[in-house]
Amino acid sequence: MSLRNWVLLFVLGAIWGGSFLFAKVAVAEIPPFTLVFFRVSIACAVLLLVLWQQGLIKRLEWRLALPFLIMGFLNNAVPFSLLFLGQTEIGAGLASILNATTPVFTVVVASLIVKQEPLQVNRVAGVVLGVVGVAVMLSSSLTGLASDPLWAQLCCLGAAVSYAFAATFAKRFKDVPPQVAATGQLIGSSVLMLPVAILTSAGWSIGDPGMTAWLNVLALGILATAFAYLIYFQLLANAGATNASLVTLIVPASALFFGWLILGENLSALQLSGFGVLLIGLVVLDGRVMRGKQAETV
Repeated sequence: MSLRNWVLLFVLGAIWGGSFLFAKVAVAEIPPFTLVFFRVSIACAVLLLVLWQQGLIKRLEWRLALPFLIMGFLNNAVPFSLLFLGQTEIGAGLASILNATTPVFTVVVASLIVKQEPLQVNRVAGVVLGVVGVAVMLSSSLTGLASDPLWAQLCCLGAAVSYAFAATFAKRFKDVPPQVAATGQLIGSSVLMLPVAILTSAGWSIGDPGMTAWLNVLALGILATAFAYLIYFQLLANAGATNASLVTLIVPASALFFGWLILGENLSALQLSGFGVLLIGLVVLDGRVMRGKQAETV
C-alpha cells in the first residue's frame, strides 16, 4: 500500500461514513424510497458521463440487462431502502455500525449458502465474534435500556444481508469493467425505484424539502455514490481487493465521529461495547493480523 492508496482509503472511508450523515439529514424531509431513487439516479447520470468520456458506454450491453437489474436490486435498491427506513428512527453512527456487519454476512452467504468459498478458522472466529457483537448491540433495545427501535436496527442488518448476497452475485461481472458494472447496476436500481418512489410519495411535494435537505441529496448521489465508486475502482486497481476491503473498518468510525460532531449523536455503553466486539471480529475475519504473526513466528 503506497501513501497515495492509504490516503484514498481514508478519503473513501470518510465519504462512505459521511453518507450515513447525509441520509439522516435528508430522510427527515424526503420519503425513504424517494430518497433512494434520487441517490441512484443522480449517481447513474454522473457515471454515464464518465463512461462516455472514457469510451466505455458501448460496454453496457443488452445481454447484461437482467444481471444489472438483479445487482441493482441487491446492491442498491434493497439495502439503500432498508438503511433509509432504519435511519428515520436511529442515528447515523448506529446505522453505520450495523451495516459494518456486511463482511460477516458475506462469509455466511458465500461459504454456507452458495458455497463459493471454503470456510477457514479465522472466518469462523470472525463470524462468531460478529454475531456476539450484534447481539450485544441489540440487547440494549431488547431490554429497554436504549430507545432505538429494534425494527429500525433490523432494517440496517437486513441491508447488510442484501449486500452479502450482492457480493456473491457480483462474481458474474468479473469480465466487465468495474465502472460499467457500477453504472449498469445503478441503471437497474433507478428503473426499479422509480415506480416505488412514485407510489410511496403521495402527499409529498418536491418543493417541500429545504435547501439543506437537497444539498445532502446531491452529496449522497454525487459524492457518496458516483465519486466514491470511482475512488473504490482506483483502490481495486492499485491496491487490490483485500486492501480495499479495509474501508469496512474506517466507515463506522468516521460515521460515529461525524454523527457526534455534527448531529450530537451518542451511543449507549452496551452499543459501544458491541461495536468493539464487532470491530475485533472484522479484524479476525480479515486475517492479516494472524497471518502477520504466523510469518514472524516462522
